[in-house]
Amino acid sequence: MGSARKTAIQTVINREVVKPRLEGGKVSEYFSSNVFTDDAMRHYLSEEAYKAVKTAIKEGTKISREMADAVAAGMKAWAIDKGANSYTHWFQPLTGLTAEKHDMFFMPTIDGKGVEKFSGDALVQQEPDASSFPSGGIRATFEARGYTAWDPGSPAFIMEIGDGKTLCIPTIFISYTGESLDYKAPLLKSSHFLEQAALPVVHLFDKDATKVTATLGWEQEYFLIDEALFYQRPDLMFAGRTLLGAAPQKGQQFEDHYFGSIPERVYAYMLDLETECHKLGIPVRTRHNEVAPAQFECAPMFEEVNVAVDHNSLLMDLMERVARRHKLRVLLHEKPFAGINGSGKHNNWSMSTDTGKNLLSPGKTPKNNILFLTFFVNVIKAVSEYADLLRASIASANNDHRLGANEAPPAIISVFTGSYMADVLNEIEKRVAKGKYDELTNANLKLDIHNKIPDVMLDNTDRNRTSPFAFTGNKFEFRAVGSSANCAKPMTVMNAIVGKQLLNFKAEIDKLTKDGETKEGAIMRVLRQYITDSKKVLFEGDGYSEAWEKEAKKRGLSNVKTTPYALDFYNSKGAKEVLVATGIYSARELEARVDILHHNYSLKIDTEASLLADIAISKIIPAGVEYMNTLITNIKGLKEAGVAANAAKAQKAIVTEVAELVNSIKDTTDKLLAAKEKAHNGKSNADISKAYCDKVKPLMDELRSQIDTLEAVVDDNVWPLPKYREMLFIR
Repeated sequence: MGSARKTAIQTVINREVVKPRLEGGKVSEYFSSNVFTDDAMRHYLSEEAYKAVKTAIKEGTKISREMADAVAAGMKAWAIDKGANSYTHWFQPLTGLTAEKHDMFFMPTIDGKGVEKFSGDALVQQEPDASSFPSGGIRATFEARGYTAWDPGSPAFIMEIGDGKTLCIPTIFISYTGESLDYKAPLLKSSHFLEQAALPVVHLFDKDATKVTATLGWEQEYFLIDEALFYQRPDLMFAGRTLLGAAPQKGQQFEDHYFGSIPERVYAYMLDLETECHKLGIPVRTRHNEVAPAQFECAPMFEEVNVAVDHNSLLMDLMERVARRHKLRVLLHEKPFAGINGSGKHNNWSMSTDTGKNLLSPGKTPKNNILFLTFFVNVIKAVSEYADLLRASIASANNDHRLGANEAPPAIISVFTGSYMADVLNEIEKRVAKGKYDELTNANLKLDIHNKIPDVMLDNTDRNRTSPFAFTGNKFEFRAVGSSANCAKPMTVMNAIVGKQLLNFKAEIDKLTKDGETKEGAIMRVLRQYITDSKKVLFEGDGYSEAWEKEAKKRGLSNVKTTPYALDFYNSKGAKEVLVATGIYSARELEARVDILHHNYSLKIDTEASLLADIAISKIIPAGVEYMNTLITNIKGLKEAGVAANAAKAQKAIVTEVAELVNSIKDTTDKLLAAKEKAHNGKSNADISKAYCDKVKPLMDELRSQIDTLEAVVDDNVWPLPKYREMLFIR
């Protein structure tokens, strides 16, 4: 095999397990030790400053500059006591990554000495360069000014990088002209919109509630491979996925990796990662092997959606950093290896009140049952009305490889409720149609389904791995979100569509009660209509089947499998009603984001096409030629030795096959590069992204197929790149 590949494999074999940096003792003893928690605020802030922060978090009020100075002083004192000497505004621009610019607390004084200083102005607002981040044309190169603004709702934390410590302050990122240029600002607006829409509906059942909060619990899937192999794969280094690679003889078909014994190196990595997470207040509790070889998962307890999104973004940074300590590389791409499962980030979404109610958890009294059914049915109705918008929210070049594959939900958005809840919905529809409201609002909802609803347990709702949007007992699991995605994008849409639907619901209830209908009767009448209207999106079967694709088409459900076309849903009337009319985005902001998504798609495919072409020309073709030369030399030697001509029959056949493949690879590479250049000629970013999708990607698939065929023919000793069997199975 190639010397570099051989050396890399030997390096992996000789690796020793890196000891994790454990804190020791109970997790509860150091959990959130690097977070400016409520206890830390009580200790370092005056009572007045503490109350100002808590009020801002609970009620959304602004903190005065005077109070900001007091908070900054306390936060600085806490950070310095923790060993930090610098601070940064930590934000999430539209690159999909996090961003930070560090400044030191230290300020020189006129006497040649210095002092540590951190003002309220520095806490509340900073000015990063807005033109150097994606803006969709909102900011030109010569219009650089932008602002980061403190989000008190997400606690500040200390980031440890080596021996350095930095105070990180979560912020939003906006342009000089006020448009949002990040993921956090629209998410916060959508959460506020959902709360304002949900509270009046909650008050139909619970007058004591004063706040409704969207909650999120994400499940992060990922792959781990050794860094020595990683560095021998240019495609992994620059694209995050393998652009070529023949399938190994053993993949995941034995289903022996899922929940299996965690490899020792990986276990050490997980322990190290969990320690870092716990110090930063990220409540990870679950670790396990996933289905594919070299694939794993971690998951936390649910949190308020804004904090949960920040924690997931922070987790992805930590995963990369901790992996390097262990001489590993974490792959967050949705489909780093063809032919085996890709990675998702299941978003478990619900709503809760400040009176302790999970609005998607079935209760034990008739009143609470109706409360649950109201929100349960309204969420289904929202998904039915805006399924295309949900599809757009999870669209990316990466996720296109995963959606519809044999382990992921299809691109068709449907809702799985489970058999019990399906029976409940059917029974409600029947009885309300007959006017039997009393049977539904009294006597513990006796719906002739063995009286299960009043005591529905989590295991009364089955799991459906093929459903993109499934009810799982006390929450909805949006399974179609990609592993590398920022959760804020789909959760902003989720908050928005449910908020919009709840506004419509409350308006209908008000109209019916004004006309003399009882509150309970009005609620059940409207819910019954919603159930009828939403049937097209309810599906309990196998989402992978061809039969479902045909059935979904009959129902009028979209099945858009590629990102450039899915993004068109953002231009629909419904999208503008939900995202623009509600104030979550301005029309310009939404237009800019869609433009950025198209541009990012094109950049992604362009990079991959260039990489694949380079690998084909500089590594694959030379390997094929080298192997042919070896065979030709062998054939010549046999002839010179006087061996019968037919003795070299196999060698000659292989030479012919390799020669044909090498020629095909060269021809397809030339076509790919030409198509890539031609794709740039579109009039808009949307036209360009569709050209990359329709013209460039098919040639990449064709080229990959040719290269993978060649890999199976060429002598293993001359193949230059680590193979799937090595990356997936050598620990």
